[in-house]
Amino acid sequence: MLCSNCRTDEAATAEGLCQACSVAAVDITPPGPWAGGVLRSPVGISYAVVALLCLVIATDLFSVVAAVGLGNLTAAPYSDTDLEQATSLLDTAGVTQGIAQLATLFVFLAWFQRARNNAGVFAPDLQRRGAGWATGGWFVPFGNLYIPRAITADIWAASRRDPYGTGKQEPHTVVNVWWAAWLATNLINPVAGRQIDSADTPDAFGAGADAFVLAGILDIAAALLAIVVVRRLTRMQYVKAATRAEQVSKEAAV
Repeated sequence: MLCSNCRTDEAATAEGLCQACSVAAVDITPPGPWAGGVLRSPVGISYAVVALLCLVIATDLFSVVAAVGLGNLTAAPYSDTDLEQATSLLDTAGVTQGIAQLATLFVFLAWFQRARNNAGVFAPDLQRRGAGWATGGWFVPFGNLYIPRAITADIWAASRRDPYGTGKQEPHTVVNVWWAAWLATNLINPVAGRQIDSADTPDAFGAGADAFVLAGILDIAAALLAIVVVRRLTRMQYVKAATRAEQVSKEAAV
């Protein structure tokens, strides 16, 4: 029978959970290389992050539909009232996107900080920046273009079954693809906004609408990839903690 939580591994407890999912928080004390460190489960908060990322995707779809509507409108003769309604709908979509993204940011950062703290327990020597950078790095001008990706890669390395191996079995390719999509959408979004704000001809409105469609698609891709990163990293840390907990328990029983 599969685990009732992850639906991946075989259930190993009376509650129908696999060994990894039965671990909520692991206090790692001697003996062991993680002596003195405390892991906190990232699982619960990861569910909230994924749910909010799905909300972001929904608002992105709203924006794409609104932008397509504006583009279709400007492809033929239109009235000022029709244009006002179409741009107003696009503005509303932008507001909902902003609210969803802001809410997601706060919860994502909480998850990200927890994952970084766990990585500092798993393999502190592989963390090239202090734990505070996991949150602060997102707000450093220009530095936020590369610092969070580097921290994510360090977390990934520490969370692997063999942190000091080659990493071929658990490559962080998805981290690089996610980050590329995130950078692209943050580049296109302001361009699309400026195009719409300065548009005064049908062609200009159409170009702005096309830019918004592209931005929405890129943001959907970035959100989907973020979900993969969150789920993969959470799972890696969960399994690693559960495996170590079992080892410590066996050592204590000997």
